[in-house]
Amino acid sequence: MSDFKQFIKHLQRLNKSVHTVSNYQRDLMGLLVFYRGDFLQEPLDEHTLKSDQAWAFLEAFNDWRDISTEAIQAFVAFRMEQGIAARTLARQLSAVRSFYDFLLEEGRVGHNPAKGVKAPKQPKPLPKSLDVDLTRQLLEQPLEIWQDVRDQAVFELLYSGGLRVSELVELDLSPGLDNLHDGWVRVLGKGQKERDAPVGTQAQKAIQHWLSIRADYAKPDEKAVFVNRFGKRLGVRSIQKQLDERTLKAGLPTKMSPHRLRHACATHVLESSGDLRAVQEMLGHANLSTTQIYTKLDLQHLATVYDQAHPRAKKKP
Repeated sequence: MSDFKQFIKHLQRLNKSVHTVSNYQRDLMGLLVFYRGDFLQEPLDEHTLKSDQAWAFLEAFNDWRDISTEAIQAFVAFRMEQGIAARTLARQLSAVRSFYDFLLEEGRVGHNPAKGVKAPKQPKPLPKSLDVDLTRQLLEQPLEIWQDVRDQAVFELLYSGGLRVSELVELDLSPGLDNLHDGWVRVLGKGQKERDAPVGTQAQKAIQHWLSIRADYAKPDEKAVFVNRFGKRLGVRSIQKQLDERTLKAGLPTKMSPHRLRHACATHVLESSGDLRAVQEMLGHANLSTTQIYTKLDLQHLATVYDQAHPRAKKKP
């Protein structure tokens, strides 16, 4: 029995799903077709990977010890040139590593040549932001009980200042709100760095409304701006729970989180101003590269503005 067939039986004994086993088969096929493409005289593509000749060769091949680290690196580079996604390449490398780990345990090879091969960096996923209309739909909800007043201030502040939810729950009356009348709150960010975050008119009104009733629900010695039903500092889980409920009431077609409100703030400010440095300072990012992810979100808006503003871009009626 070939090394490949034994490996497949090994995966089946581990109760790997049919989908997983199929992926392993195709990934090992891809490496072998690249390494020994001479036996097919065909390019490495989806048609080749499905050919009976390729499958027969894979099932009979037993010279896996001859494949070097350099050969696997070349395979990865070639697949990158073909435009294969970084996530797919990472999975293919994982399959090859697992196969060689199996061969190593069985004494069929002396080392794992794929172990030192690094997968290409996967691009950071774009933050899922809300458009302005959906954000307004979320925030403009009726206030029926005291928790609604508190939550209105919480969500308005998260969106207005681009705060991290951890910064919001740690916000104290002083120094946090000392400059609220000037449109600022002072938060303690990552690395214990203080910064002043902007507070818009709507957020200021919501906070002032909450402060007008806060004493009725907070413990006398509680310093936190936002408190729970026990009068103590409000927690992150409570904020997420209340946000879930408000999202449902607002009829939003999406899952919400405090972090998405922060993203929405950054995106909307960048769309309107184009000032990446200002957004960096507002969010409390140490490096501009962290903030630059928002420029990817702004491309659609940029295209719209360009079509409207550039004299050579306007379509003729």
